Amino acid sequence: MNQADTPGPTPLYPFTALVGQEQMKLALLVNVVNPRVGGVLIRGEKGTAKSTAVRALAELLPLQDSVADCPYSCNPREPSKLCAGCLARRQEGQDPPVAQRRVRVVELPVGATEDRLLGTLDLESALSQGQARFLPGILAAANRQVLYVDEVNLLDDHLVDALLDAAAMGVNTVERESISMSHPARFTLVGTMNPEEGELRPQLTDRFGLCVQVAGLSDPHERQEVITRRLAFEKDPARFTKGFASQGRKLTQAIARARRLLPRVAYGEEVLARVVAVVLGLGVDGHRGDLTLLKTAITLAALEGRRQVTNADVDAAALLALPHRLRRRPLAEMEFDIAERIRRI
Repeated sequence: MNQADTPGPTPLYPFTALVGQEQMKLALLVNVVNPRVGGVLIRGEKGTAKSTAVRALAELLPLQDSVADCPYSCNPREPSKLCAGCLARRQEGQDPPVAQRRVRVVELPVGATEDRLLGTLDLESALSQGQARFLPGILAAANRQVLYVDEVNLLDDHLVDALLDAAAMGVNTVERESISMSHPARFTLVGTMNPEEGELRPQLTDRFGLCVQVAGLSDPHERQEVITRRLAFEKDPARFTKGFASQGRKLTQAIARARRLLPRVAYGEEVLARVVAVVLGLGVDGHRGDLTLLKTAITLAALEGRRQVTNADVDAAALLALPHRLRRRPLAEMEFDIAERIRRI
C-alpha cells in the first residue's frame, strides 16, 4: 500500500449532527467564545453524548496562530499573555516561528497525579546546574485549548481545586522548596460527570461558570433520529461527516464573528438591574453568580450578532449560570428547570 492509499483517521461525529441537548451545546459554545465565563460542568447519565459533544466541538473552532516551538502554544499577537521564554525572545528582537494550528481537546485522566496536572520542577538540575528546569504538565499542554475532564467528580478534591484555580487565574504556578515557576494556563474548561457515581462538593460545583443537566431524549422522533444518524455514521463516517460539513462551517464562522464582536457588546442599567433581580429572586448566595450571569448574557448577545444585551439574554443566561448555585438545596435535588421561576421575577 502506498502513502496515497493509506486511510486517514476516522472522522469525529459532527457537533452539528447531535440531536437535542440544546442547553449543553449552547453552554459549550458560550465557553469557546468567551472562556472568561469559567467553564461548564455537564451532569448527566451515561450515553447522553456528553463526551461526543466535547470532542466534536474542537473541530468547529477557527485555526489559531501559535508560536511553533513554544510548549504553551503562545499567541504571538498577544504580548501581554506570552510565556517567559517567548517574552524574552521578543525583548531580544527575535521573531519566533508562527504556525496556524487547530484547537485540541486535552484530556485529564481520572488517575492523574498533581505533578502530571501541574508539572514539576527538576530540583536536581537546580542544585547541580544552578537553574531550575520545568517539566510541563497537562495544564501547559492545555493553554489556549479545550481542557476536558471526564468524570470530574471522581478526581481528588485537591486536584479539582488546583484545576479551578488555574482556570480562574489564567496562570499555573508550581512551587518546590524555594523555587517557583509560572506559565500561562488559559483554557476552556469542560467537566462531565454522572451523578450516580457521586457528587462534587458544592464549593467546587459553584466554581464552574455554567452547569447543565442532560438526560436521554424523551421525544420518540428525536430518539429515532439519534439511532438513524448514529448507524449512518458507523456505516460510512466520511460520507456522514461530509453531509454536515456546511452546517459546521457556518457555526465556525459564527464563533469567529462572536469572538470579534464580544469586546464591543454593551449593556445598560436596566440589564444590570435584571441581573441582580434574577440572582436575588432565586436566592443565590455570593457574587460569583451575578458576574457569571452577566458575562454569559453578553456572550449570548455576541453569538446572535448583537452589540446590546437585553433582559431576554439575562433570562436565557440564568438557565446556564444559576441552577447549580441555588441556595440551601442538596445538590442531588437541584432543580434545573427554573425557567418558570425566572419568569415570575
